[in-house]
Formats: sequence, C-alpha cells, structure tokens
Amino acid sequence: MEKFLRKFERYIVIVLLAMMGLVVFLSTLELAVIIVERMLDGTPKFFLLNITDMLDIFGFFMMILIGLELIETIKIYLVDESIHVEIICLVAIVAITRKVIILDLYKLPPISLLGIAAIILALTVGYYFLKKALNKEN
Repeated sequence: MEKFLRKFERYIVIVLLAMMGLVVFLSTLELAVIIVERMLDGTPKFFLLNITDMLDIFGFFMMILIGLELIETIKIYLVDESIHVEIICLVAIVAITRKVIILDLYKLPPISLLGIAAIILALTVGYYFLKKALNKEN
C-alpha cells in the first residue's frame, strides 16, 4: 500500500509540474501580447508605455517569476522528496515584492502598509536566520 501511495504521489507531482510549466509558458506568451498591445494601442504618447502600463507589466512579470520558483520547488520535491524551506521563503519574498510593486498607495489605509512592512521584515529576518543555519550545517 505504501509503495502505491508513493507512486501515486510521484505521478501527482509530475502532473503538477507539467501544469505549472504550461501556466508559466502561457503567462509568458500573454505578457508578450500585453506588452505589444500596450505599445501599439494608437494613443499618442511620449514614451512607449505609461506608468500604469509599466506597473501592470512588472506585476505580471513578477507573477511569472513566482511561477518559475514554484516549478523549481516542485522539481526539487520530485528529486529529493523533501520540501526546501529556503525556496518556499524565497517564493514568499518574491510574492510580497510583487504585491508591493503593484500597490496603489493612495487607496490603502496606513495600517495595511504597516502590515505589509511587518510581513517583509518577518520574511527577511526568517530568511537571514535560515541561511545562517544552513551555512552552519555545511
């Protein structure tokens, strides 16, 4: 029974990896289409992209990077059959960075900004101590 469950888990992880790869690939194509559409939308402007377009594109770009990090996490899980906390922490840092990039500061209450700052501080301090602990092991 345990052998069956391991094989089943492995197949599920492979399917997840394939689906995540497909999502990242399609997202990359969508990003390319968005960039071209925004540059060629026909409105006269001094630069090819305005600030709103750039923030949207940067948010999309960061989302693709998060997807790539998740692919790496799934791939490592497939090989080692263990979850690496360091990579999960990096994915969380990239995700919160994406959120900060696409934030509209004028629409958020100040307490939300303090909460986001606390999350960033907690993640970076946690990552620092994690790296320090991992370096001591080696």
